Amino acid sequence: MIRTPLRPLARILDARARGENPDAIERENIRLRGEALRERARTTAEGRLLMMGVLFLAAFVTVGLRMGTLAASTPEEPQLGDSAPAILAQRADITDREGRVLATNLVTHALYAQPPMLVDPVGTADKLVKIFPDLNHDRLVKDFTGARKFVWIKKKISPEQLQAVHDIGDPGLLFGPREMRLYPNGSVAAHVLGGARFGAEGVNSAEIVGVAGVEKAFDGWLRDPANKGAPLQLSIDLTVQAALEEVLDGGMKLMDAKGASAVLMDVHTGEIVAMASLPDFDPNDRPAPLTKGDASDSPLFNRAVQGVYELGSTFKIFAVAQALELGLVNPTTMIPSQSPMIFGRFRIHDFHNYGPQLSVTDVIVESSNVGTARIVQMIGPERQKDFLGKMGFLAPTSVELSEAPTGRPILPAKWSEISSMTIGYGHGLSASPLHLAAAYSTIANGGRRVEPTLVHDPRHQEGERVLSEATAKRALAMMRAVVTRGTASFGDVRGYQVAGKTGSADKVKPTGGYYKDKVMATFAGTFPVTDPKYVLILSLDEASTFVAGENRRTAGWTAVPVAAEVIRRVAPLLGLRPEGNTPDVLDGIQLVVAKAGSH
Repeated sequence: MIRTPLRPLARILDARARGENPDAIERENIRLRGEALRERARTTAEGRLLMMGVLFLAAFVTVGLRMGTLAASTPEEPQLGDSAPAILAQRADITDREGRVLATNLVTHALYAQPPMLVDPVGTADKLVKIFPDLNHDRLVKDFTGARKFVWIKKKISPEQLQAVHDIGDPGLLFGPREMRLYPNGSVAAHVLGGARFGAEGVNSAEIVGVAGVEKAFDGWLRDPANKGAPLQLSIDLTVQAALEEVLDGGMKLMDAKGASAVLMDVHTGEIVAMASLPDFDPNDRPAPLTKGDASDSPLFNRAVQGVYELGSTFKIFAVAQALELGLVNPTTMIPSQSPMIFGRFRIHDFHNYGPQLSVTDVIVESSNVGTARIVQMIGPERQKDFLGKMGFLAPTSVELSEAPTGRPILPAKWSEISSMTIGYGHGLSASPLHLAAAYSTIANGGRRVEPTLVHDPRHQEGERVLSEATAKRALAMMRAVVTRGTASFGDVRGYQVAGKTGSADKVKPTGGYYKDKVMATFAGTFPVTDPKYVLILSLDEASTFVAGENRRTAGWTAVPVAAEVIRRVAPLLGLRPEGNTPDVLDGIQLVVAKAGSH
């Protein structure tokens, strides 16, 4: 920049020549220079203000856009402040078929300590033990006064416990927010739900992983963010489940049984409306698994799915149904029934001697082992095995439980003729109550196989046809006769037309052979027989009741009365209205009362 002189010589000389004051020129130049400086300063200030305005506008726009983006985005779980992978803590709810909550998440806190920050380590340990009596005082003191920088104290605490720890006031005690799995109905449907635990953990979150039941079977689905928190809807009906468990528990105690199980299934869809195994547990406080002894002694053991037993005479209807389907017999065909039946070195006995012959219907009504064995001889081992395979007895069930693969049927090493006969009346093949429920549903629904499921899905596809409708109706008529005049007479619930079959199988010893005084008593039934909608399988382990001066262990005295009470309680909950007194006719098929050889 060229500076203009305040007293230019030419102008000074010219002013003196004209007699003017040269100082005026200097004052004028000073004024002009000041004005120029002020103009430049104003221009610079305006430029800076404009720049600051643009920067502030950009900053506000950036913040506003970010706030809008955050407001419109899906919330994300907190992540650890290190390079470890993010912990996904969110887990979907589980509901029953009506949308009632069976499992959900509850916001809680974890408690941990940073020992270097503790003001009074020993005193704090003393106070914590008073709040949490299960803590080890000496271990806490050792951890708090040692070299550790971080100590987990409790993975989850209640609001009351949180406040009590707050009142301690030590800055070294810290809380981490997290979610825990909550089962609001306690032990109801415990074996179906299974339970969950914490997986990967951080101070600010912890993932929840399933350890058993549907929680484990659907673990990936329940934790998948793509489902957007949609609940897993089960086929279980909470009110029916609670009623079933209440009656089953009372029946188990009344019959002095070691354990019990029950399955209530929709015969058309295979949906399990209720399933129970006793003794049970509370999934909110899941017990530790047994490390020794018999696994079935643990309350965690699901008898309905994992328990495989010889189910006794409940199997006889399958032999008769197959023979009917093959055209080998009809309901009135007379079958030799003289007991004992001698086959080589084997003898087959009946509970009573029913005389020289029984009709096919009375083979079922009287539950004749000999009569059933004779019918199985007509069928043959190969055809029998193929039929039972179609009914689902040769492989584990496909139900959506993590325990399902362990419920594998126990089959004979060689499916010989004698094996086929004993299997025909329920010995020599072990299966679960859930297998039996699916097979009885096949008969009850008119002959189509169903796959048991715990997922409620209105879209249902019919299964493979195993029996004709005519054969299924005849089998149902025979099972109705079992209730009206046979071994399940205590199961005749007024208004609901129950049909079914009893089974009393001596329990197998671990060392081989059978116990003489330990029985697995089972009732397999369907209702109402005029239009079957549900199948109920109920088993009591080692039940007995003292009646008429002696201990009774057979299913007719133990399992059947309990099953009848279950039907009486749950049928109204299922929307079934009791019918008036109706004749025992099933779609035009009069129940057969055979005379020869029966009593």
